[in-house]
Amino acid sequence: MNVANNKRKKDSQEKIEKVFIQLIQDKEINEVSVSDICKEAGLNRSTFYANYVDIYELAEKIRLRLINEMISAYEEERISMEHSYNFLKLFKHIKDNQIFYNTYFKLGFDILADGFPVEEKEIVRWYGKKIDNTAYHVEFFKSGLNAVIKKWLKGGCQESPEEINEVIVTEYTKMR
Repeated sequence: MNVANNKRKKDSQEKIEKVFIQLIQDKEINEVSVSDICKEAGLNRSTFYANYVDIYELAEKIRLRLINEMISAYEEERISMEHSYNFLKLFKHIKDNQIFYNTYFKLGFDILADGFPVEEKEIVRWYGKKIDNTAYHVEFFKSGLNAVIKKWLKGGCQESPEEINEVIVTEYTKMR
């Protein structure tokens, strides 16, 4: 295994991803070109294509990496199959990775759709009882949480993760 080439490849990928994330803050994905990325990163187009098929694959790889990071914060719960209902870990991750989450939402992704499925038992826990039309409550919760996160990001995450977690807990425990 050629370690020098692996490091060079990893460094190139990091440069490409960093430039893409910077560019996507001010442009739509269809306005970002491989040439723009390569010019800003100081790389050849062949280097880009050695790592990614196109801009959309690059965006997908960034999305998957972010999802894996989020999921790893909940690894213990995933293994035990016991959800703590603790969104504080998520909010801390968001605050620490604001530019990635801004990019994630800008690309049209949905946090709870990717790796954080909300199930009926979670809605029962929030409301303290089984409720009718659970699927609608699940969608309401997912949309509400995503809206809170987007608003928080738009404001530069001025409130602490603990304050945002309290907003979610307060809203859903009031509905019981």
